[in-house]
Amino acid sequence: MNSISAILETARKTIDLERDAIANLSHLLTDDFAKAVSLIYNSKGRVIITGIGKSAIIANKIVATLNSTGTPAVFMHAADAIHGDLGLILEDDVVICISKSGNTPEIKVLVPLIKNAKNKMIAITGNDKSFLGTQADYVLNAYVEQEACPNNLAPTTSTTAQLVLGDALAVCLLELRGFSSKDFAKYHPGGALGKRLYLRVSDLSSLNEKPNVELDTSAKDVIVEISKKMLGVTAVVDNNKIVGIITDGDLRRMLTKSEDFIHLTAKDIMSRNPKRIEEDAMAIDAMEMMEEHGISQLLVEKQGNYAGVIHIHDLIKEGII
Repeated sequence: MNSISAILETARKTIDLERDAIANLSHLLTDDFAKAVSLIYNSKGRVIITGIGKSAIIANKIVATLNSTGTPAVFMHAADAIHGDLGLILEDDVVICISKSGNTPEIKVLVPLIKNAKNKMIAITGNDKSFLGTQADYVLNAYVEQEACPNNLAPTTSTTAQLVLGDALAVCLLELRGFSSKDFAKYHPGGALGKRLYLRVSDLSSLNEKPNVELDTSAKDVIVEISKKMLGVTAVVDNNKIVGIITDGDLRRMLTKSEDFIHLTAKDIMSRNPKRIEEDAMAIDAMEMMEEHGISQLLVEKQGNYAGVIHIHDLIKEGII
């Protein structure tokens, strides 16, 4: 199998198999799913998610998704659990156990220990008649007809099904909690998505120089101010109120129009009524204004007074663009 067409055909077959398996999951949902969501939502503890092999990898991903959407979750490897890690499980915790077969040796040892501790247990398994399926309080059926692996051995379709059920749990819990974009930003402060939701103009403009000149500042001093502050722009102010803006482009246009600019002042060069933004506005709003008007800088105000400059490079540096 080394032709392009053969490779693409195998890829398409894999995708189609997994697509059909995911579509079938909706038909396998029972009241147990809703009861499992309610159990987790009303729990005073955390969600402990366990599995072995590829199911353990899926468990880790579900843990990450739950934590990032407001449901505290912890991963516990099934093999490590029976060698000391059972101490992770606290009295009010809910345990989710993931296993395709539901009959692996580690699961058969672990499940009775969880039940003895009186913790509620949710199974995500492809075999609801398995040891795990019959012992769990609630069963989420992750049955798949076949793996995408041509030998029907390597976990492929089955792990995708487990992952989708985990996502469905997380989204249901997210909606029950009324999890908002502000909550998302709280849990993702370092990511670009989070920054779009919490970063304000002042967080960026306060790190920049604050170039400004008066109406009667000479053209020479305007050039010095723009060069010194290295933002390609300066505000023109009168009693700390913005009355205009001068950019690098304005200076170039001045030089092409006037051979003798030594007598010109900021008032002669500036553009009036420049675009501006309040310092407590969201940085994403500044980006949208720059895109809309095709500009690279915005003057920043605080309660009507000049407060600084935000540059498109600030937004790029923070990953907002």
